[in-house]
Amino acid sequence: MADAEVREAVASDAAEIARIQLTTWRTAYTELLPAEVLDGLDPAAAEQEWQQALTEGPVTVLVATEGSWIVGFCAAGPAPEPEVAAANGTVPSDASTVALVSALLVEPRWGRRGHGGRLLGEMAQRLAATGATRGIIWVPEADTASMSFFGTAGWAPDGTVRTLDAGGRPLRELRLSGPLELQLKTP
Repeated sequence: MADAEVREAVASDAAEIARIQLTTWRTAYTELLPAEVLDGLDPAAAEQEWQQALTEGPVTVLVATEGSWIVGFCAAGPAPEPEVAAANGTVPSDASTVALVSALLVEPRWGRRGHGGRLLGEMAQRLAATGATRGIIWVPEADTASMSFFGTAGWAPDGTVRTLDAGGRPLRELRLSGPLELQLKTP
């Protein structure tokens, strides 16, 4: 494998981040999302959203590289209170120190090479350095690959579930919660 690194994303990475997001969703979520939803994803709109995230925050976005290629990304920041609340609406005592990982994707052709672990590990270190004590992420219940990956990091379902409308089809997501002191193995 060529040199693999993780670095902070810059505004000029927005197009590649959007491309990776759409490619990964169209590859990995064909069973989870209706074809019309996946076909309707707009590359220009996705790029604009990432451009805004990269220039206006409050999220941190990291990219994984292999050689000169951007192969994946991770976005995270402080978790909004509604994202941290329990199913009954109560807010945990540590709500102000919980970070939300809003996206962690590695383009499938670059998968199983340690990029996801490097991204999550670096993001966890950065979040902990800002005072975060634990992380959360929403994962489609049927996404067994992501469930397994986060399980290796010590993250597990915390009992909170939400159902999204995915083009007229319900998409059930589980909230995973876990520590920021990770012991991920990378190749």
